[in-house]
Amino acid sequence: MDVHIEQSWKKKLKDEFEKDYFQKLSGDVKSMYLNEKIVFPPPQLIFNAFELCPFENVKVVILGQDPYHGKGQAHGLSFSVQDGVRIPPSLQNIYKELHDDVGKEIPDSGDLTHWARQGVLLLNATLTVYAGEAGSHQGLGWETFIDAVIKKVSDDREHVVFLLWGKFAQAKEELINQNKHLVLKAPHPSPFSAHSGFFGCKHFSKTNNYLRETNQSEIVW
Repeated sequence: MDVHIEQSWKKKLKDEFEKDYFQKLSGDVKSMYLNEKIVFPPPQLIFNAFELCPFENVKVVILGQDPYHGKGQAHGLSFSVQDGVRIPPSLQNIYKELHDDVGKEIPDSGDLTHWARQGVLLLNATLTVYAGEAGSHQGLGWETFIDAVIKKVSDDREHVVFLLWGKFAQAKEELINQNKHLVLKAPHPSPFSAHSGFFGCKHFSKTNNYLRETNQSEIVW
């Protein structure tokens, strides 16, 4: 089937798009956008993470769970919100750790597009959600697709940093070849868990140290 996704990913995931589960997923999601309920993000932004970070550019993977389900928030990048949208609590905590770790001034914007353009793949485990209904598109097949993406990055790239925040993301560790990639784990940056080890994890400086050691350009967070 023809999936509108960035060309390098289209080539890498061609076989995945032909599988029965993905064809059913695609049909189900199209129907959901056409019904009376509102679905986020806008359909043209479902694969925004891939559009902004081609396969050969991937240096870092950050995995979230669901897109934000509030109006104007989700734009296809995990933890990110569009300019002018109030910065969500988890992202506020990410910014706080970033400031404490590398001295980055806390931004006014929650838009992480500049990370994505530098090679940070900001993935959610499900790529769509009904407005106001957290987790409403779990179990449709997105999780199977994202697992395939993680495994493809692990298999076909080298020296990628995987930042696994929280138990949900850490469950994906088994998909990653740790002999050729760096996996960093911490509690989720949510206000419910950030104080139990996310603050002080220093993942941003550790990521750049690894990238430097493997002759890659660092991320300007």
